[in-house]
Amino acid sequence: MPQMMSFISRRRSELAIDFGTSNLRLIRRDEGIVFDEPSLCCFSDLDRVPILTAAGTAAWAMIDRTPRQLDVRRPLRRGVLQDIRTATHLLKYAIDRAGGRHRLAATRAVIGVPADATQAERQALLTMAGDVGLRSARLVSEPFVAALGAELPVDAPCGSMIVECGAGTTEVAVISLGGICITRSVRIGGASLDQGITDHLHLRHKFLIGQQSAEQLKKDYVRGKLGQPTTIQIRGRSLATGLPAILEISSRDLDNVVEKHVGQITDVIRDVLNATSPELSRDIHTHGIVLTGGGALMAALRELIEYDTGLPTRVANDPTRCVAHGLHRILSH
Repeated sequence: MPQMMSFISRRRSELAIDFGTSNLRLIRRDEGIVFDEPSLCCFSDLDRVPILTAAGTAAWAMIDRTPRQLDVRRPLRRGVLQDIRTATHLLKYAIDRAGGRHRLAATRAVIGVPADATQAERQALLTMAGDVGLRSARLVSEPFVAALGAELPVDAPCGSMIVECGAGTTEVAVISLGGICITRSVRIGGASLDQGITDHLHLRHKFLIGQQSAEQLKKDYVRGKLGQPTTIQIRGRSLATGLPAILEISSRDLDNVVEKHVGQITDVIRDVLNATSPELSRDIHTHGIVLTGGGALMAALRELIEYDTGLPTRVANDPTRCVAHGLHRILSH
């Protein structure tokens, strides 16, 4: 794959970073994924210089449970870096857990970045890499990397369409001959769907749930198929009584929330298809659309995209880690 090799390899890197809105993953060339935990930090001493109290999985357990002197923060919002200090603390923590701080100064890294990230957003990632002590870092577009991880023929003279469904952003790209021919994105993902579910329960059922409960409810919904209702049980607080309660709803109750969310994604897919050349369109019609990212696990997403576009749509193997697997392929060549 000569063109792909020219795109991804100048100096060989030792470390790759998949810094997602939901999870941070570190990948080493000879070991594969060595760290995979939520992109979260918990800080104390907020009135002075914040001190890192917990990060990753430990911080996830603290969401909506902290006293006033503690604060849980996400360094990324809608797929891009918003808080360099928090990101730096989290990356240092991850590298420590992966046992790599002793050799960090000599390390070159590859970092995935949304294809539509602004120059300021890209510079923020490079600043973070410098702050943790990496020798150098270069950025690669996540849709292309996800396509590598999904084992699509990215270097062939043939168009492949990928939809990378992340927690903070959803990216649609057509890839051929080792590069991205066209890409569009929408800054929604699994996190915005969680919020949509939370708002729906609040407005329709006068029932409050937290972030963890919203994500679990989404996962319960994911297991079903559109139009085939199941009963889902939710624990939270009733606004009617002000007391802890259990709410039972049909999965059909969430169909409209999910359809509205997916509708924004299919609109972007249609925009990309409308801007695609005839020959690439023929390739996509033949080979269909491939979904990656955590959102790809939702059966309703695949069904609605297939229905709206008329194109065969499939989910990649291990979709949540396609970017990480693609970054590993870059390190290995």
